[in-house]
Amino acid sequence: MNILYLTNHLNTGGITSYVLTLSIGLKKKGHNVYIASSGGELLGKFLSEGISFIPIPIKTKSEIHPKIWLSFMMLKGLIRKKDINIIHANTRVTQVLAHLLSDSSGRPYISTCHGFFKRRFFRLVFPCWGKKTIAISAQVKEHLMRDFNVPQENIEVIHNGIDVEKFARLSHQSSAVRFQIKKDLGLGEGPVVGIIARLSEVKGHTYLIQAMRIVREQVPDAQLLIGGEGKLEKELRAQASDLGLEKNIFFFPNTTDTRKLLSAMDVFVLPSLHEGLGLALMEAMAAAVAVVGSDIGGIKSLIQHRHSGLLAAPGDVGALAGAIVELLKDPQKRKLFAESARDLIARDFSQEEMVFKTEEAYLTCLNEKG
Repeated sequence: MNILYLTNHLNTGGITSYVLTLSIGLKKKGHNVYIASSGGELLGKFLSEGISFIPIPIKTKSEIHPKIWLSFMMLKGLIRKKDINIIHANTRVTQVLAHLLSDSSGRPYISTCHGFFKRRFFRLVFPCWGKKTIAISAQVKEHLMRDFNVPQENIEVIHNGIDVEKFARLSHQSSAVRFQIKKDLGLGEGPVVGIIARLSEVKGHTYLIQAMRIVREQVPDAQLLIGGEGKLEKELRAQASDLGLEKNIFFFPNTTDTRKLLSAMDVFVLPSLHEGLGLALMEAMAAAVAVVGSDIGGIKSLIQHRHSGLLAAPGDVGALAGAIVELLKDPQKRKLFAESARDLIARDFSQEEMVFKTEEAYLTCLNEKG
């Protein structure tokens, strides 16, 4: 197959990781893979894997922006020239672009829903979901059916996959290696609670910072590692200072490779208010780091409460703090939960499984077209 991926940019984040994983996996299976995007800091990773890059001016959040039409004009000839078999959109803006390209070329398109959307006018009037819609979790599938009336038979649940072995190796690191990593990062000797996520309201950082004040009352040397970038950084730093935690909370904006940060953590926390699945959470679980997450969305697909981690109600600072303290004070429980989490990821969330099921979805669309 000749496959064209569409995404707004190739900066660090879940969508870029998703497209990179699929691109590498499908190329290894003998398919030709092209990606059209505005580019970004991770473009080099695509190029190093031999993925063909087509620059288009699609970096916009508006689904009616002239950049979509300009991108359409740049790509419509390429669809026929490269004999593209299937188009795969990964954002709302590129769904609209994919719809235009599909209409003009007759080539089918698929879209992936990476999370939860508001019921805005244009999405309801011009849905642009494609011949098939991939939902990254059962909860996202329910959202598509309930809020946007996407037919059940048009939705495929395909979980995000990760390179399990790459993260599993972290669980074999010695305590001496982990101590050195903490030292290199400028952390203290105490236990480390961590989060890796973009700094936005939906990820719930503010509740985690509030929870850390309670945690430190019971585990005085506990520290918080925050990995990620976003518009809330200044606000979150101020919050940490207001709570007297500025010396115990460490910010790391560069999260291109999360393995070093994960190696320093004793407990990983994802206190999101909404979450399609949670790539960084999956990576933490694959690395055998004990996890705590909000009892919502796709997080519930990953964390089996009191088996592979702990769940807390979203926004409940007391419950979040209680779960963190419970794990910090019980190393054996941390170890048991972490091992169960690692086994779950290896069994159900490998990149091989993700690539195989996505390839099957493409073939289904092409067979139906025929």
